[in-house]
Amino acid sequence: MDEYEIGVITTAPLGDTSYVLVSGDEAALVDPQRDCWSLLADCAAREVRVRYVLETHVHNDYVSGAMEVRAATGATVAGPAGAGYAFDHLPMAENDEIAVGDLLVRAMETPGHTAEHTSYLVFGDARLTPQAVFTGGSLLVGSSGRTDLSGAHRTESLARAQFRSLRRLALLPDATRVLPTHGAGSSCAAGPASGDRTTTVGAERRANPALAADEEEFLRDRSGLPPHPAYYRHMAPLNRAGPIVLCGPPPGARPLTPDAVARLAEGGALVVDARERGAFAGAHLPGSLCNELDDSFAALVGQVVPFGTPLVLVLPEPVTEAAHEAVTQLLRIGYERVEGYLDGGIERWQADGRPVASFRTSDAIELLVPGSQVQILDVRSPNEPGSIPGAMAIPVGELPWRLAEIPRDREVWTVCGRGRRAAVAASLLDRAGIPVTAVIRGGARDLIPKITHG
Repeated sequence: MDEYEIGVITTAPLGDTSYVLVSGDEAALVDPQRDCWSLLADCAAREVRVRYVLETHVHNDYVSGAMEVRAATGATVAGPAGAGYAFDHLPMAENDEIAVGDLLVRAMETPGHTAEHTSYLVFGDARLTPQAVFTGGSLLVGSSGRTDLSGAHRTESLARAQFRSLRRLALLPDATRVLPTHGAGSSCAAGPASGDRTTTVGAERRANPALAADEEEFLRDRSGLPPHPAYYRHMAPLNRAGPIVLCGPPPGARPLTPDAVARLAEGGALVVDARERGAFAGAHLPGSLCNELDDSFAALVGQVVPFGTPLVLVLPEPVTEAAHEAVTQLLRIGYERVEGYLDGGIERWQADGRPVASFRTSDAIELLVPGSQVQILDVRSPNEPGSIPGAMAIPVGELPWRLAEIPRDREVWTVCGRGRRAAVAASLLDRAGIPVTAVIRGGARDLIPKITHG
């Protein structure tokens, strides 16, 4: 068999992996992200022609880059026959094949993560033994894709289909490389996935709990999963219709004067402050959202900000790099209305004589002071271990719609695992006029043993 290569491109903020399959001077991109431009430039520099985009399923967690690739290269978009795409594409049903250089790629229907989900087997010239299989959201490293993204009414039937698909994949030869799209950090996984991005069929058969369970146990293990981010429900319709083609990286967010920011906020834009949580608590634009610029930035926006909301950013230094990172993360999940960023930051806002808000912050240990009469609000996900006695439990993603449940007759202290989500929650309460202290250093893991055992 002629040599080939498979490039692995990880998008850590979403816990996803895309692939470039190269044979000779031809390539196929598998489940590309929207910001695939550097990958396309690399293919062009190597004089590799991108012939196909392969989609394993209609994505629920990000805007597909398939249309970007097609616009830039003329590649054919190939995807599951049952996907319902509204744009021109090559439908791939069971045993349908395409050629990429000297390789043969064959469709293998593996429903479960979604009804139309399709994996792709990669064969060399002999076409007898698959060298690799792109498994999308079916077989993951140490786990499998969740099956509840199409609605509660379909969860059980898709879980049973997933069970059968996984057993079918497990029949492939031990040495077959397994190349999943979802992995550690993805909310599309049904359980903890390994930090490894790729694996083999043999390794998963020996160690993956999803392959060891019987069917009823498999179904039980996939019930009670944490809620998926609210923005997910907008992704599949957008990907079926075909997202807007950006034709390359965006120019970046534009700088805005304090006057412009104030006008946008009055008109319904939300100010998202990407600075460090302690700095935000000390002084921020009234009504703004605290959301540090890290790998969780866009995912948390997608949990608590209504889809389509116009956004204004307050950025940490260096501003140019921060603007690029923030806008790129937001575009991946379809938040396209970034109006710009506050030029000069909070310092210029204050120098203009404009008001700022603030709230108190704390270490977790302060909650152990005897006689404390505060209300603890635990904003972790339901599947995170342990509970804090006497605390209200509302996941941060549900908080914007459940603010009416928060008591206003005492101070509320927000707590999570390490302080990241507690700061987001505190900013939501502060915006609603609820007195709040954010536990931004430490969290539930520090409190539970001490409260439980004294």
